[in-house]
Amino acid sequence: MTNKEPTTRKLFFLVAQPRSGNTLFASIMNQNKDIAATANSLTLEIIKDLFLLKKTDVFQNYPDHKSLDNVLDNVFNNYYQHWPQRIIIDRGPVMTKGNFELMQKHFKHGFKCIVILRDLIDVLASYMQWYTKNPDAFPNRYNCKTDEEKLMMIMNSKGAVAKDLEAIKNSFNYPGICHYVKYDDIVTNPEQEFRKIYQFLDEPYFNHRFNDLDQVNVNGLSYNDKVVGSNMHKLFDGPIRKVYNPYIERIPKSIKERYEHIKF
Repeated sequence: MTNKEPTTRKLFFLVAQPRSGNTLFASIMNQNKDIAATANSLTLEIIKDLFLLKKTDVFQNYPDHKSLDNVLDNVFNNYYQHWPQRIIIDRGPVMTKGNFELMQKHFKHGFKCIVILRDLIDVLASYMQWYTKNPDAFPNRYNCKTDEEKLMMIMNSKGAVAKDLEAIKNSFNYPGICHYVKYDDIVTNPEQEFRKIYQFLDEPYFNHRFNDLDQVNVNGLSYNDKVVGSNMHKLFDGPIRKVYNPYIERIPKSIKERYEHIKF
C-alpha cells in the first residue's frame, strides 16, 4: 500500500442511523481497494469547530474570512491526503440543516450522499439485543436500570441516533443528490442494491463477496470497541441475510408508542 495521493480522488458521503448497516456497508465496499468507506468521521466536527472560530473575539477583532475559509474549504482534501484509495465515502450526519449549509459553502467537489434507511423500532431492537448480550455496552454503564431508561438515553437529543434521524429527514428535501437504500433490501438482495449504489456513484461495479465478511479495517485501523462496548461493530460469519430479532417483542410499550411511527 502506498501513501501516494490519487490524482483524481472522488469524495462521497454516507448518512445512516447506528445499527442500520453502516459496518456491513463499509465491509462490503472496502473489498474494492479503490474505495474506503470510513467509520464515523471527524471531518464534519473539524469543520464545525473551525467555523465557530468566527464567533471568537480574536477572529472578530481581525476578521480574516478569506484565510479561515481557505482552511475550511480544504479540510477534506487535507484529512484524506495520505489515503491511497481513489474514492472516499465519509460517514457522518452531513445532511442536518446546519451541517448541510456548511457543506454547501465549503465542499467544492459536487455533493452526493448515500442514505441507509431502517425503521427506528428495528434500530432500537438491535441496540437492545446488543446491550443485553454485552454487559460492558455503554447503555449499561450509566444509572439506567430498565430497558425504557436505557433506550431513552440512547434517544437523547444530542446523541448519534437523533442527529442521524435529523439528517435523514432533512435529506428528503434534496432528493437529487441522495441515493436511498433500505437496510432490509441490503440484507435481502445485496448484489442488486450495491449495483444501484455503484450506478449512483458513476463507477463500474465491483464483484463483491456477500458472505463471511471481513471485520472493518481501513488502512490498518480497526474499531476499538472497548470505548463503546464489546461487539458494537462485530460482523458475524455466514451469508448476509435477514434475521428475525426477538427483542422487537421486548421493547417497552412506552417506547413503541413514542417511536414506532418513524418508518422509512
